[in-house]
Amino acid sequence: MRAVLESLVALALGVLVGAAVMAAWGRDPWAAYAALFTGALGNARALASTLSRALPLVLTGLTFAVGARAGLFNIGAQGQMLLGAVVALSCGLFSLPAGLHLAVALALAGLAGALWALPVALLKLGRGVNEVISTIMLNWIAHWLTLYLVVQKLSDRVVGQRTFTAPLGMRFPPLYGELTWSFLVSLGTALFLFWFLWYHRQGYEVRAVGLNPKAARAAGISVPRALLVALLLGGVSAAWAGAIQVLGRFPYAITSDLANLGTLGFDGIAVALIGRNHPLGILGGAFFFGVLATGAARMGLRGVPLEMIQIVQGVIVVAMAAPEALRLLRRVPLPIRKKEEVAA
Repeated sequence: MRAVLESLVALALGVLVGAAVMAAWGRDPWAAYAALFTGALGNARALASTLSRALPLVLTGLTFAVGARAGLFNIGAQGQMLLGAVVALSCGLFSLPAGLHLAVALALAGLAGALWALPVALLKLGRGVNEVISTIMLNWIAHWLTLYLVVQKLSDRVVGQRTFTAPLGMRFPPLYGELTWSFLVSLGTALFLFWFLWYHRQGYEVRAVGLNPKAARAAGISVPRALLVALLLGGVSAAWAGAIQVLGRFPYAITSDLANLGTLGFDGIAVALIGRNHPLGILGGAFFFGVLATGAARMGLRGVPLEMIQIVQGVIVVAMAAPEALRLLRRVPLPIRKKEEVAA
């Protein structure tokens, strides 16, 4: 309840600061906020669009969260998401029965995400390389590799601005409006990780290592195994985010500039912080992001410039994510300074 209260206070603060920004430039903030919520939640079709935009963010948020629970600062979801998307789409090059085709695409995408997370684990456990450095490097490798495959190998012969579209039998069936049955992947992964982290022995070990690795090691817990499990699970989750973005949303392809994949991996970090790195909280954080993304178009129709909308969104997101970000920073051990340095 304390975390919920802190989030509500942070949300109210962010809304008020955003209102002050809009009022300072002569805009009606309350009319703009009303337009935002109407555009995101005003009817069933708007709600479906909001949920559709939130689904991949649930999965990339879970990638960061499971790493944070193990004491890792895993920012590799962006690269793993890109690899998951391109591998899932590439499965359209061979023919399989409907349903099975989708299952194989998801399985191979998840495997690709786990394999892309494996070097991070090996470098961390074998050479002590900080996961922030290795994931940044792998993100860029994944970006350029995906771009090469999209432009040079998977490009549509007629529409050069995108790849070929995923076959019908490999797509998630539509549910309502923009929402497809891909919501089962995001919801199922969040519920599984909640059960795993809080009710499974290995999940307990992951959280124990994140809280105090020395105490966990003294209790007989394998710290390397816990870190490996957290990184591999995060890789699968991020890869599925890319897969459902391609197989569960229009245009069922990857654009040549990767715009429809965007920065889902990095946005997942903010989603995880808003959700306090809890799988169930991340569902709410991703829905909040979906509201902001879908409602922004209606705010623009009210005469609010795009730049101002992005400023307001950023203020609200920072306010919501700040409490958890500060909590994580407090857990980072500060270097012990010598007495001479302190006296100086």
